[in-house]
Amino acid sequence: MEPDIHPELQPLAFLLGTWRGTGKGDYPTIQPFDYEEEVRFWHVGKPLLLYTQRTRTPADGQIRHSEMGYWRAVPGGRVEIVLAHPFGIVEIQEGTVEGGRIEVASTLVGLTATAKEVTRLERSFELRGSGALAYEVRMQAVGQPLQHHLSAELHREE
Repeated sequence: MEPDIHPELQPLAFLLGTWRGTGKGDYPTIQPFDYEEEVRFWHVGKPLLLYTQRTRTPADGQIRHSEMGYWRAVPGGRVEIVLAHPFGIVEIQEGTVEGGRIEVASTLVGLTATAKEVTRLERSFELRGSGALAYEVRMQAVGQPLQHHLSAELHREE
């Protein structure tokens, strides 16, 4: 039996479920690419969402990227996100949630000794009138200034 949603989680409740869609990525140091994505948000009755994300190459289905973490609802329209990436990066992002829009920026990017240099990340999410969840990721890394890196549109499956 699924627990009741914690009252403090209501501003993020629109994210609950499994989302799938497609996106595009680019950055000055890599070739542009397309990807398929699956994102899952669920809860356990506390004021946080559990989160997993995976992207795949459309042509062969190989996993390109994944991340896991927690999205914490904070009173006053705030959100805190804690994520771990398999290539040696952890990030903490903080920002705002208002209606179906979320804006966050990194307050900490931690790197292992062998991780690629990433110094800042920003993410924007918007629940569109069509029910699609669109997002953009901006990144400052490997000597490049903060700029667009990823964008996608996802649709709820469950």
